[in-house]
Amino acid sequence: MNERLKVHLALLFVSVLYGATFTIAKIVMPLYIKPFGFILMRVGVACVCIFIFHRLHVKEKITDRKDFIPLVISAIFGVAANMLLFFKGLAITTPINAAVLMLNTPIFVLIFAVILLKEKLTFLKVSGILIAAAGALLLIGGSQFSFDSTTAIGDLYVAINAVIYAFYLVYAKRLMVKYHPLTVTLYSFLFGFFMVLPFGLNQVLEVDFLHLPSLIWFCIAFITIGSTFLTYVLNAYALSHASSSLVGSYIYLQPVFAALIAVLAGKDLLTTQKVVSMMIVFCGVYLATFRKNVHY
Repeated sequence: MNERLKVHLALLFVSVLYGATFTIAKIVMPLYIKPFGFILMRVGVACVCIFIFHRLHVKEKITDRKDFIPLVISAIFGVAANMLLFFKGLAITTPINAAVLMLNTPIFVLIFAVILLKEKLTFLKVSGILIAAAGALLLIGGSQFSFDSTTAIGDLYVAINAVIYAFYLVYAKRLMVKYHPLTVTLYSFLFGFFMVLPFGLNQVLEVDFLHLPSLIWFCIAFITIGSTFLTYVLNAYALSHASSSLVGSYIYLQPVFAALIAVLAGKDLLTTQKVVSMMIVFCGVYLATFRKNVHY
């Protein structure tokens, strides 16, 4: 299997995991675990998993002390601020508003990649991102979303998070050229854990772990291991072999898989509009990631 196909499969799997997260996370929060407590658990469990995997297969150390500052910055933008702002915003605004605002991420990835990494801005890349954005907007609500004073603070948190995560996808790429992706991810989560600890510790201590239903344990395992550990590791792998804008463009597939999973779970219906919207998203992502001669 060539490297290009591996990158696309990794990003596709990430989109599936994130798509399922919207449905599964709602089962747990806030009834069983409050948002910041859940974030602390996500970062903590993922950090342990990455550490074990890193020790078994990579065993790489940071060779230049100057790189610890960029790693701390990656932890702030890619783990701590990213997760805290998104979950706090989601608690205040509506899921549709949050999904719409997160569609800004690939656009900011493209902007940061052009400015910081000097990535080439092509007509196909820009057209693909705009087409995918249009399809995703139709898919996740069309005219059903609205921004007003009741959701303004939550909308602002999610919007800032979209910019922050976009910056991380571009900024971390430089580190992943120098070090193994797992090494960068490990230190980002290690520093990120201590950053989110003050916010989530009390909420974790409030959880009655002894009486959690089996379904909730499954959901916790999926979020902490599946949509945190695996997604960050796979995204790191993709970032080390492909452009930041390509990785960012796959975000538009997340609402597609979220809709499909909701249909399979019996919580939504597959309509003609949704099928058409999905096709538009796929076409947009294909255009944004298309290259005549790709070098990974």
